[in-house]
Amino acid sequence: MSDSLEDLRQRLALFAKVRDWEQFHNPKNLAMALIAEAAELVEHFQWLSAEQSEALSPEKLDEVRLELADIQIYLIRIADRLNVDLIRAVKDKMARNEERYPVDKVRGSAKRAEEYK
Repeated sequence: MSDSLEDLRQRLALFAKVRDWEQFHNPKNLAMALIAEAAELVEHFQWLSAEQSEALSPEKLDEVRLELADIQIYLIRIADRLNVDLIRAVKDKMARNEERYPVDKVRGSAKRAEEYK
């Protein structure tokens, strides 16, 4: 099986279609589900130090891995329903970020783009 984003998009669309879930998979509902899954991801890190968050047990890492999968699933579904090419969107956003955050100005700093002007 291919690992392409398009293959995942098609598989997820078919999964929803054969279950008659398209009626529930509108952008609003999918965005709400995405936020809920992101909150579930955050719960795994809520009271950890930065160091602890980088040294998860294998069991905890597997739980985090599955939350990340849920987030990716909803992200792909929203993009599909809105006909957004996620690969193109990321490339466009990275080009914009490269302009907003030039290396010579931002290296080692975590300020917002507006703070560099």
